[in-house]
Amino acid sequence: MARNDDYDELRFSDFTTGEKLAIGWNIARMAKRGLAGENVHLGDLKARVERIEDAALRRKNGTK
Repeated sequence: MARNDDYDELRFSDFTTGEKLAIGWNIARMAKRGLAGENVHLGDLKARVERIEDAALRRKNGTK
């Protein structure tokens, strides 16, 4: 898993269209859950977004 400092290297253009849509969809789901209250678990959706960011970072750096 990449460190938060590594995500600073990513730009909007580093993501594919599918990745952009998936991140947007997951953020919308987080917002919907956030309406339910402060004690709602968002960890699973955050992990999905982090996996997408990891994949984009690996592709950008040319690693598998």
